[in-house]
Amino acid sequence: MIHGGFWRARYGRKLMRPVSRDLAERGWAAWNIEYRRLGRLSGGGWPCTLDDVAAAVDHLAELPHHAGERLDLGRVVTIGHSAGGHLAAWVAARQAVALDAEPRVRVSAVVSQAGVVDLRLAWELRLSKGVVPQFLGGTPEELPDRYALASPVERVPLGVPALLVHGGRDDIVPPVVSERYLEAARAAGDECELRLLADEDHFGHIDPANPLWKAVLEWLA
Repeated sequence: MIHGGFWRARYGRKLMRPVSRDLAERGWAAWNIEYRRLGRLSGGGWPCTLDDVAAAVDHLAELPHHAGERLDLGRVVTIGHSAGGHLAAWVAARQAVALDAEPRVRVSAVVSQAGVVDLRLAWELRLSKGVVPQFLGGTPEELPDRYALASPVERVPLGVPALLVHGGRDDIVPPVVSERYLEAARAAGDECELRLLADEDHFGHIDPANPLWKAVLEWLA
């Protein structure tokens, strides 16, 4: 579980606690992770934020036995909201070309909840006052290689199933971001599905009672 907030320091993992708790009550092992974020003395951005998420997934291999059993590392799903959706898809993409080392734990499915899965488009749309260059250290023109490594849409095919969930009334991350990713993923041969709920907004994804979250549960089942 990976929270959003456009990678900024003022948003933390408590955003994902309600849906993480809901998953745990349904029998899933829910790992609500944190990462270094953008802000004074916070240490986030390229490449530290990406390294942190990769380390969190790899740490699953180190977790102790629970009720006499280890976690099933053949069924590892990353679920992320907004900027967390970017990170959830990216950490699956690193399986193809790792940013640093070969992954110890491989992601088997991805859920992007209004995810910022196309960083070039996010910059073109100036999402969150143009935050993407702050995250990567520059614009696509200045740092094309970083965008190629960090933007999930440029890493397809992921080689694992992906669900994109988006609200039609989302004015923070517009649905076109997921639509562009869907087109690229399918063209690359990935199994990818988009569920667009016309009457929902950006924040319903993290409400266990909202139809956007129900769509995730149905897909996981």
